[in-house]
Amino acid sequence: MSNVISRDALWAMAHAERAALADDLADLNDRQWAQQSLCGRWTVEEVVAHLTAAASTGRFRWLISVVGARFDFDEHNARRLAEHRGATPAETLDRYRAIITSTTAPSGHTAAWLGEVVVHAQDIRRPLGLQREPSIEAATEVARFFASRDFTVSSHSSTKDLRLQATDGPFAAGTGSLVSGTTLALTMAMAGRATYCDELTGPGLPILRSRL
Repeated sequence: MSNVISRDALWAMAHAERAALADDLADLNDRQWAQQSLCGRWTVEEVVAHLTAAASTGRFRWLISVVGARFDFDEHNARRLAEHRGATPAETLDRYRAIITSTTAPSGHTAAWLGEVVVHAQDIRRPLGLQREPSIEAATEVARFFASRDFTVSSHSSTKDLRLQATDGPFAAGTGSLVSGTTLALTMAMAGRATYCDELTGPGLPILRSRL
């Protein structure tokens, strides 16, 4: 039985992970800001603008935006990203820094918004060769949330009938063929980042790979 963590504690983790990412972004050059991230077609700068948008959009504004985009979530995300991207990478970073301690979110699923920064920070760091990782505590809470349901990613569906077991922390979920690895690698795989499967092992790994 996992311990229930408070919403305030989850927000504190999110704020810490946002601040750590801001530190990592401080010295990037223009080439690095334009680097392709692990998040689809988005560049590093676009992922940062997306994080700013997510932390600036409450439930009502989110609904208005989604309706305005005719429930095309890619279009919704693209519009909000453009709204929060600066004229230069430096301005984009300044806008991101302004939301580090925000508790604004489109829904009350705080673990999901912690997941936003945990996953997208690695979407940025891995292509840039930045070594920092989120805390085990933060990654564990995101992993537990992802394993429990499909929310913004098909994380629960992709791990159906699999047993997930972290090798560096308390996270464990599901029943079936074992997939093991670090909490972060399991979290990123559940978020659809197939490259992290290279860091996982176990008889259930081929099943997980096929679903990603």
